[in-house]
Amino acid sequence: MSRRVATARLGIESHQASDWDKGIRVFSKGRVYPDGRVVLYRPAEILANVKNRRTAWVQGERVSLAKVEQVIDPRYLSLIERERLKDLLMTSASIRKIAVTMGRSPSTISRELRRNTVSKGGYLPHTAHRTSVKRRERVRVAKLASAGPLRDYVAAKLKKRWSPEQISHRLRRDFPHDPGMRVSPETIYQAIYVHAHGELKRELAASLRRGRKRRKPHRDPEARTSRFTDPMTPLTDRPAEVEDRALPGHWEGDLILGAGNGSAVATVVERATRYVVLGHLPIERTAEAVRDSLVTALVGLPVGLRRTLTWDQGAEMSEHKAFAVATDMAVYFCDPASPWQRGTNENTNGLLRQYLPKRTDLRAHSAHDLAAIAEELNARPRKILDWDTPAERMTALLNTT
Repeated sequence: MSRRVATARLGIESHQASDWDKGIRVFSKGRVYPDGRVVLYRPAEILANVKNRRTAWVQGERVSLAKVEQVIDPRYLSLIERERLKDLLMTSASIRKIAVTMGRSPSTISRELRRNTVSKGGYLPHTAHRTSVKRRERVRVAKLASAGPLRDYVAAKLKKRWSPEQISHRLRRDFPHDPGMRVSPETIYQAIYVHAHGELKRELAASLRRGRKRRKPHRDPEARTSRFTDPMTPLTDRPAEVEDRALPGHWEGDLILGAGNGSAVATVVERATRYVVLGHLPIERTAEAVRDSLVTALVGLPVGLRRTLTWDQGAEMSEHKAFAVATDMAVYFCDPASPWQRGTNENTNGLLRQYLPKRTDLRAHSAHDLAAIAEELNARPRKILDWDTPAERMTALLNTT
């Protein structure tokens, strides 16, 4: 009898009968294929209890959720549409009525129900969607999986310590009229490290420049976790009045680090007067410690002298929102690796290094010592101020206020 008749007589699912015909054995945690391959249903949970588990996955062994939910083309049913189809089926609506409601052809709905209903419980949208995604997979043989001149060429050049990029570009030079002698650097790397089908010997990894046994993953910049819980306000949003230095109350800040980055001092300088304020960090330089130090240093100033603060994108300023609430100062952040965007603070830090040398423990300076350093620097005449001192300029502003 046919498989369909045998399935009906036994009262089992069609996919289960198909597995039996193919010699696939099913157990509680996965499936065993006739060639010895074992596929686990929940590999992450099962392998979590294995001491010597693999740290790298074979390419194609996992499929991301984004790939499952990706809409390739509007003509294909999406997961949301399949969920809606299930809801409409529950109302006992006809196929033509469902097609009109969903804006689809009746043949599309009929074909979907016929091909992707694989359970006795009827049409299940998520099962149907996974079935369709699995059906559209196209298994491709790796370019370096089979022996031949291309594989021999790549292996020979790797033994001579050529990089995959050098091999890829040299192939075009050595075989200009042979399209079969083409391979990308990424394909070579995968043939060495992924090693899904034994394309190249793993020992060839030692011939690469870094000689790593495993590939070092590179984070996607778009996928990186932000160091700031509260969103940053970029420098481009800072008021234009800050640039001409005519209006006081706009500050620039940063940290001066000591030996081994184990100690620090917070430095803040006013853009118009070059007046310096130092924040004491006696124990640590966490975001909370920097926030409290800056609040203590600036909260005593008049409101008219507390307008904005410009900082770099260091993690020590991740508490910028709490600082802004405590001081009523807007905080703006420079672009990455752009110290010139707060040049006044950079120049001031250079002057402070005369008092706070590099490769020294800055925790040795007490709050009183830092106040004395700031007072001495503020009493120094400056050419940029027409030989006035920052303290004189600040005093004049305070008297005016």
